[in-house]
Amino acid sequence: MVSISANNFKLHRHPSLFHNCKNGPHLFSLHFRSSKIRATISVASDTESATQTKDTSEVDLFACAVCYEPLIRKGPAGFNLPAIYRSGFKCKNCKKTYSSKNIYLDLTVTAGAKDYSESRPVRTELFRSPLVSFLYERGWRQSFDRSGFPGPDEEFKMAQEYFKVAEGGVLVDVSCGSGLFSRKFAQSGAYSRVIALDFSENMLRQCYDFIKSDDSILNSNLALVRADVSRLPFSSASVDAVHAGAALHCWSSPSNAIAEINRVLRSGGVFVGTTFLRYTASTPAILRPLRQQLLQNYNYLTEEEIEDLCTSCGLINYTSKVQQSFIMFSAQKP
Repeated sequence: MVSISANNFKLHRHPSLFHNCKNGPHLFSLHFRSSKIRATISVASDTESATQTKDTSEVDLFACAVCYEPLIRKGPAGFNLPAIYRSGFKCKNCKKTYSSKNIYLDLTVTAGAKDYSESRPVRTELFRSPLVSFLYERGWRQSFDRSGFPGPDEEFKMAQEYFKVAEGGVLVDVSCGSGLFSRKFAQSGAYSRVIALDFSENMLRQCYDFIKSDDSILNSNLALVRADVSRLPFSSASVDAVHAGAALHCWSSPSNAIAEINRVLRSGGVFVGTTFLRYTASTPAILRPLRQQLLQNYNYLTEEEIEDLCTSCGLINYTSKVQQSFIMFSAQKP
């Protein structure tokens, strides 16, 4: 029996291994960083071989939120809602286990905790509310056009232009809310896998409510994952595209979140986000302090601050489009 150790290697996207399989790889996805491969030879008895064949587990895209080691998956093959939520996941390093809540896969650090919960900023808890989650696509998101947001359909088209270099790869829609854009990305067929990720349990439930009546999405290469954007449950350099729609201003630490996004992106991977600006170049100087005071409960940034944040976290090729208080920005992993 030959086992290959590839902890220090990276394999750039290869269609036959990653992206041309609609339901995801059914064996191991290896990541190579150099031309050297260490192989060890071991001899297994017939009994041992039979046991290993019976217990063979799939190494999936997901990683442990505690130690970032890949998770071993046991369950039906495939990358879609029904298959993933009939599977169990376990960290091969720290042995922490993760399971689904029937609707979403919980990959937070505190997954499985019985007596411990963390208090979050008010803006975070607001979006965990069942009422706000229900209203998000039923009037809340539509009100953004008053601040210059061009509307979901146009925003999706704009994002797709930035993501052309990531077509066929893995896309993560962080802070996805009710999955407004996650569903569009999944329906587009442009990506091998789409992960709708949010910290709010109720947003993910709303996302599932929109999906469950549409078999074309329910059985597509889409997963719903609960996770913290500041501790993304993916291996380093494993994701081709990250989208964050109207989200950055809600993050408790934008710098930690963008550093995490940079970590999980592959070389050449793209990050696209939209948010509200604190003020723009056209905002009269006399109004800027007042606007900053009114918006202090959120992390509204300026154009210059967003660019500086992306570049300071290691991203390059920053570009942006601004309309009133709306900004769509893009940056790339070197």
